[in-house]
Amino acid sequence: MQQATLPHLPYPPPRLKGLPLHERPTQRIIHCGANAVSLTELLASLVGGSRQLEIADALIARHGSIHDIARASVVELSAIKGLGRSGAARLKAALELSRRLLVESPDARPQITSPADAANLVLLEMSLLEKEEVRVVILDTRNRVLGSPTIYIGSLNTNVVRVAELFRQAIKMNAAAIIVVHNHPSGDPSPSPEDVRLTEMLVEAGKLLDVEVLDHLIIGRGRFVSLKERGLGFK
Repeated sequence: MQQATLPHLPYPPPRLKGLPLHERPTQRIIHCGANAVSLTELLASLVGGSRQLEIADALIARHGSIHDIARASVVELSAIKGLGRSGAARLKAALELSRRLLVESPDARPQITSPADAANLVLLEMSLLEKEEVRVVILDTRNRVLGSPTIYIGSLNTNVVRVAELFRQAIKMNAAAIIVVHNHPSGDPSPSPEDVRLTEMLVEAGKLLDVEVLDHLIIGRGRFVSLKERGLGFK
C-alpha cells in the first residue's frame, strides 16, 4: 500500500510585504524617530532583509531582552535563522556603539547630582558583565566626573580588596569625592553583608584621607541600588 504524502506547504510570505511602506520599521524611524518605535522595529531595521521582522521576533524570543541580546556572542546570534554571521556582526557593532556613547565622557564633564546620574554612566556596560568588577567614579569639588577607572575584577571580598587601592587614583587626581560602583553578575543588585561591610570601611577611610565617599552603588541587570539611599554603611 502506497504511503500518503502530505501536501507541500509554501514558506509563509514575509510580514514586511504585508505592511504599507509608511508602517515599515525603517520608514517609521525616519518619520517618527528611533525613540518612538518598538524594540522589534529597531532590531528589524538593523538586521534588514525581507524577513527582518521575523528575525527580530526570533531574537527576542530566544534571548528575552536587549540586555541578553547584547551579552550574546556573534556565534549565538548567528544561530537565528536568516541572520547569519554578517547580520550578527552588524547587530553587535550597533550595540557596542551605543555602549561607547554612554561610557565615553563628552568634552563637558558630566556632573553627578544623584545616585541615578552616577549609575547611568556605567549601567549599560556593567549590567552586562559576567564577572564582578569594582569601579570608582572620581569627582572634583563640583561633583564633575574626572574619571571612572576599574580597580578590581573578580569576586568581591573584603579580605581581598585593599581599601587604599580604591582611593589611589582619586588622591593622584586631587579628587574631592568618590562613588564606588560594583556589579552583581547574577542580576540581583541587593546588597550583601559583605557589601555593607566594605562600605563602612570605605567611609571611614575616606574621612582619614579627606576624600568623601558619596555613595556605593550596586549594579544588577538594568537596575541599581544605592547603599547611601538605604542607609547601609553610612553613619
